[in-house]
Amino acid sequence: MNWKNFLDFMSLAEKLKCNTRHCTNSQGDPESVAEHCWRAALMALLLEPEFPGMDMDRVMRMCLIHDLGEAVTGDIPTFRKTAADEAVEEQAVEELLAPLPERTRREFAALFAEMEELETPEARLFKVIDKLEAVIQHNESPISTWEELEYELQRHYGQQEAGWFPQTAALREEILRRTEEKIAAEGRRERGRAALEV
Repeated sequence: MNWKNFLDFMSLAEKLKCNTRHCTNSQGDPESVAEHCWRAALMALLLEPEFPGMDMDRVMRMCLIHDLGEAVTGDIPTFRKTAADEAVEEQAVEELLAPLPERTRREFAALFAEMEELETPEARLFKVIDKLEAVIQHNESPISTWEELEYELQRHYGQQEAGWFPQTAALREEILRRTEEKIAAEGRRERGRAALEV
């Protein structure tokens, strides 16, 4: 192992702790990219009993590395990300992986290719987890931080992908139920505020 390259890579990866996502945590503080990746990996670990025969180690690895490019580009919300943004992120990943040992570089590159192609059950499950973790986090964030378009996005984001597996389809339904409860509660608060102003 070249320890200089190792530490250089760790320093670049540390930016995932600094770069924030569009969403906030339950206290209204910006969520970091690293926090999203960590909880996605935790979701994969917790879902392991639901998916016997699935290589969950590979799914967890995907969860941990999938946003590495955002150490360079920062987070761009899905509803704002363009093809040009995705190309820049792919280039950033290539540059980040370059100093790693060849075996690790090949392994990570293969995982990124697998995530992009979405042909294996593991890649598909990773994609579902990535999307559902974001929806769960939005449900946990103060609704005052939501943009107008997110009310509808929160109801539909990741639904198609969740349908790839019965387990995640059921999870998505429970997430949607909580979304509707949150939106309904906000409506009650708004009506209460309006009544006080009259």
